[in-house]
Amino acid sequence: MAILKFRVYYEEDDAVYRDVVIKHTQFFKDLHGVILKSYEFDSKHQATFYRSNDHWLRGREISLEKYDKKYQAEPLLMENTTIGSEIRDTNQKFVYVYDFAKNWTFLVELINVSKEENSKTVYPAITRTEGIGPQQYGTRSLLGNKFADIEEKYDLDKGAEGFGTEGDDSGGDEDEFGSGEETGEESNNDEY
Repeated sequence: MAILKFRVYYEEDDAVYRDVVIKHTQFFKDLHGVILKSYEFDSKHQATFYRSNDHWLRGREISLEKYDKKYQAEPLLMENTTIGSEIRDTNQKFVYVYDFAKNWTFLVELINVSKEENSKTVYPAITRTEGIGPQQYGTRSLLGNKFADIEEKYDLDKGAEGFGTEGDDSGGDEDEFGSGEETGEESNNDEY
């Protein structure tokens, strides 16, 4: 049995990727699930794969379900299509699109084929994680309700530049101690 290793790049930053392994007899629905798990996305949205060439041009569609849109050719369904049936060459590529409203796009590239199955691995599996992936629902989901407190405390949404008023001459003639007079040892030397 062939074990296929895919590298799943986040389209907007190729330094962010996940390596996943899957049996060639498993289905695209399994690959869909492990990709979502590897990027910590939920599975509430529409999704589709496209068979691709070396230039990431989208070809035949392998869809989670048949959607209400115009197709050039009837899509294959993820639950009925095995991974091995769509491998055309040793560096096969797919484009994976999740949540059509947000259009999360991942580039899926076959990077290794092995005949040895690891008896300790439950396939499909995530074997490598590089970079901090995108947050499906933005930064707020990363920190939950705590982000609102941080945002309020530091006024993150107001002075977006992040600069204070240090060096600003509009504060008057006072020095940093608020006396308006010079400080230091010279002014104290008169007492000795």
